[in-house]
Amino acid sequence: MPPSSATPSPSRPAVATRPSAQGAWWQVIATLLWLPQAAVIAWGIEAIHRQAAWVQLLQACVLFLALGLLRALVDGYGLRRAFAAARAHTQQLRQQALQALAQHSPLHPLRPSAGLAASVLNEQADHITPYFARYTTARAKVMVVPLVILVCVFSLSWVAGLVLLVAAPLIPIFMALVGWRAEAASKKHLQDVGNLNQFLLDRLQGLASIRGLGAVAQVAQQLSNTADQLRANTMAVLKIAFLSSAVLELFSALGVALVAVYVGFHLLGQIPFGSWGGSLGLAQAMFVLLLAPAFFEPLRELSAVWHDKAAGVAAEQALQALQQPGPQLLGGGDGSQGRMASAHNAAAAALTIDCLSFQYSADSPLVVNALTARIEPGERVALWGESGSGKSTVMALIAGLAAPSAGSIHIDGLPMDAVHADSLRSSMAWVAQKPHVLAASLMDNIRLGRDIDDAALEQAVQSAALGPVLALRGNTVVGDGGLGLSGGEALRLTLARAAATPGCRLILADEPTAHLDAETAQFVRQGLLALAARGATLVVATHDPLLAACMDRVLSLDGSQPAVHTAHAVAAGSRA
Repeated sequence: MPPSSATPSPSRPAVATRPSAQGAWWQVIATLLWLPQAAVIAWGIEAIHRQAAWVQLLQACVLFLALGLLRALVDGYGLRRAFAAARAHTQQLRQQALQALAQHSPLHPLRPSAGLAASVLNEQADHITPYFARYTTARAKVMVVPLVILVCVFSLSWVAGLVLLVAAPLIPIFMALVGWRAEAASKKHLQDVGNLNQFLLDRLQGLASIRGLGAVAQVAQQLSNTADQLRANTMAVLKIAFLSSAVLELFSALGVALVAVYVGFHLLGQIPFGSWGGSLGLAQAMFVLLLAPAFFEPLRELSAVWHDKAAGVAAEQALQALQQPGPQLLGGGDGSQGRMASAHNAAAAALTIDCLSFQYSADSPLVVNALTARIEPGERVALWGESGSGKSTVMALIAGLAAPSAGSIHIDGLPMDAVHADSLRSSMAWVAQKPHVLAASLMDNIRLGRDIDDAALEQAVQSAALGPVLALRGNTVVGDGGLGLSGGEALRLTLARAAATPGCRLILADEPTAHLDAETAQFVRQGLLALAARGATLVVATHDPLLAACMDRVLSLDGSQPAVHTAHAVAAGSRA
């Protein structure tokens, strides 16, 4: 029977609130303070022309400096507020993406690669801060400052006002046309950066295999081609940014030049019309002339940060892409309550699986179909099946690494759900086929941040026969991914982690003997049985008949059965 519902798609994390625009509006006020400053300059020039007293000029200078100081203080305060809000918003988006990545199940089919996620979180997300700090401010200035200046200019000269009114709309039109292309180019550029980081990380992780296969030259050529493509895309983005700036400078220069020509010929009496009720005075003409460049300044600033907007939007979309819906990890807390509970209940765990089914999405085939089983406390059970039969998926579902599409899992009567997952996982030990080794010392890799005393650590090291390795390495750092450790040593490290788990009541081992030599596989079998003998239920996913023969019973997922003709010999050897 197919499951009644598909794998539940988790809701996306709450969308981050937009940063406060208070900093932007403080900077708008600072920009508007140029109007009284320009009026003071125009009045001072007229005073010089009239040969006014030096006292009046001194008053104009003092007033101009006071307004300049006030403008600088207000602008600085607004700038700090804008960047603080933008940084907080960027951090909030990062936290949401990190939480989504942390909640992604290992069974998530669309999980981003480590290189791509690192590039988006560390590099691309930084583009969001200037986008909200600078672009939001520039947009607020464009909405207010040109309108205020246009009203002031129109109140003195309708010709100068018309010149500004005609020149201004052309700039946003051409900027929008260029901006659409800039946004697409920025998105492509950021995607190429992420792909290059992903390429580098994957190739570095597989460097030993690349050298062994003699593919160094081919990989180097691929890296060179990818870098060339990134270089070309970077230059394309820069060309578009320069094009938008050139368009703005062209129209703003034409607008200011036309205003300057009109004001000059008007003062010379060649163009007597254009003002309200008479000709413009020197102070009025200078005021209009000083406001003309300020009219285009917000548009010039918007053009300068237009690339920030394109890069910021692309970075936001990249962060959202990290939050693809799919199978999610159940729970995700620190499990402190579970550790306290397991301390009071040290008995082996009972496991009940009822009509368990799983599929990655509603339109994907079933990986596990209506599995039902009962595993008694202290029992040792092998999940048997060929590759692709769903053994690893069942193990992940038992550990709460994903929610089943249908059916349920109970451990000691408690359902494996979001409420109980953390507490149930705290009493489990996981032995993986490919253990993940951190870039840390051996003892730190065994401890994994858990509160484990020195005596328990020493016992775990002895049980996993890690003493010689520890004596050789001491506190030196193991390479990331287990660099410097053999496959057998990495598996011994995994067994030590399981042995050091406080209050371990359930051991899950996923293909622990795959791709091992006979001697190492025999040691792993003995280690697992020794761990289970300390009072834990053991569930092993395997297609190794020797390991299956050591278990109390075999639970087949595909109807096949292991060859057990050496069962007694293997079992006797394992217990020896």
